[in-house]
Amino acid sequence: MASIFRPGLFDGHVAIITGGGSGIGLATAHTLGGLGAKIAICGRKAERVEAAKAELERRGITVYAGTCDIREVEQIAAFVEGAGAALGRATILVNNAGGQFPTTADTVSPRGWEAVIRNNLNGTFFFTQAVATKHMFQARRGRIVNVIANIARGFPGMVHTGAARAGVENMTKTLAVEWAEHNVQVNAVAPGIIRTSGTDQYPPELVEMSRQRTPMKRLGTAEEVAELIAYLACDAAWFVTGETWYIDGGAHLWGDNWIIPDRPPVETPAIVQKLSER
Repeated sequence: MASIFRPGLFDGHVAIITGGGSGIGLATAHTLGGLGAKIAICGRKAERVEAAKAELERRGITVYAGTCDIREVEQIAAFVEGAGAALGRATILVNNAGGQFPTTADTVSPRGWEAVIRNNLNGTFFFTQAVATKHMFQARRGRIVNVIANIARGFPGMVHTGAARAGVENMTKTLAVEWAEHNVQVNAVAPGIIRTSGTDQYPPELVEMSRQRTPMKRLGTAEEVAELIAYLACDAAWFVTGETWYIDGGAHLWGDNWIIPDRPPVETPAIVQKLSER
């Protein structure tokens, strides 16, 4: 997919992309790198990150790559320092790393809950804090884009990530205000069902159900999300901050996202009966 943006748009800029080894992260690395940015990508799996680095370098993109578990503050600090030493100060950060699994609220384990919160909420915050304070404040320029999810009507079936992504959305609004004085704009993108290698890990029937409940009746692509991120990272969006941009084919506006089975009605409490008799 060819970018709609002009060549060289990000010349002189450094973009850090978490979870840059695949999916939306890798597509964003291709888009920003193809438009002139130097790219730093990280992920937990070394072989995936190195394969992505080689793929990007074949296009002539300057890349710094390393492993980083964003749940570990020490690893964040080491990666951010290494990226700065190799490429210079970052002016763009795309918080794409994250992970979750289908679960109901009554069955999710404490360990499963904490793992997703640490990754999707805590990791996103501490990575953002590190890049902003070590790079962007000094550069007097920053564009931060947080990749969250379709949480407009809650996230039934994934309560852990729904809570974490909602926290990131609120963090986006907060940082947009606190960091405006540093010329740092902070926005979020909320993808719907997107065809990536990550989608392949979910049951096909779940993916198909999501497609059917999307007004546009198709899955989005990682490249479409990357184009939106590119807009939010460029100077055309200089006056845009603190917002969540849905890219989901209208799914957050329409359709059932959780089936509630029919059951015999619960007996009306006495207090409600008395109120209705007034």
